[in-house]
Amino acid sequence: MSIKLEKVGQVFGTAVKLLLRVLTSHIRAPGSSPGYYCVPWETANHGSISITWVPATCVGNLDGVLGYPFPTAPPVDPFAKIKVDDCGKTKGCFRYGKPGCNAETCDYFLSYRMIGADVEFELSADTDGWVAVGFSSDKKMGGDDVMACVHDDNGRVRIQHFYNVGQWAKEIQRNPARDEEGVFENNRVTCRFKRPVNVPRDETIVDLHLSWYYLFAWGPAIQGSITRHDIDSPPASERVVSIYKYEDIFMPSAAYQTFSSPFCLLLIVALTFYLLMGTP
Repeated sequence: MSIKLEKVGQVFGTAVKLLLRVLTSHIRAPGSSPGYYCVPWETANHGSISITWVPATCVGNLDGVLGYPFPTAPPVDPFAKIKVDDCGKTKGCFRYGKPGCNAETCDYFLSYRMIGADVEFELSADTDGWVAVGFSSDKKMGGDDVMACVHDDNGRVRIQHFYNVGQWAKEIQRNPARDEEGVFENNRVTCRFKRPVNVPRDETIVDLHLSWYYLFAWGPAIQGSITRHDIDSPPASERVVSIYKYEDIFMPSAAYQTFSSPFCLLLIVALTFYLLMGTP
């Protein structure tokens, strides 16, 4: 009988030890390595159970000390930089700004490419607010499907869907964007997202398999809400754009259009003619 009771006591003692291990398995041991939690080391002390914390690194096995790594969130992939070498080859691009600029130096940059049943867009602009592209049938603002990447007060870049009503952009809750990612770095808002080529008929969402004029805009944001664009007459594509045709189109910004304006060209022609003819 005494032997049975002794065995019962041993079993009970073992159960108590295991219970203590479970209950204390997520308690941080003083002096243990950051990011690790330790199971206390149980030792017999005059027939009772005492708990001794093991300092420094917690390693071991079931016979001694067990170490459990602190649970961490999976790593987040950094935003992959936009590749301009692919422009005109595997994707179409629009660059607005200084001649020779890229996705990190243009005033505005947009790329598009087909991926399965989706179109992937990449947008970037020299702003701390928002950057957007609109799909228009008439090259004018109003009644347009707009995708915008908005930098909010928390430092995030969100992809939002808008519909232009006159000069006012109304946010639409039905957002066709997927696989969204964005970043705000070096005072630039940059984003990447996909949206389906074909969508159910909707006034606010166009089918991208059709050709549209692309409207390019960017500007400041207040508490994550877009405000008026930076320039009075934002640039737009000269002709309708087909997502099935990849081109690399550069549009000089106002600072680099001086000698391309009709007045300046006429002035140059007149001055040249005057110099060739000479004075009477």
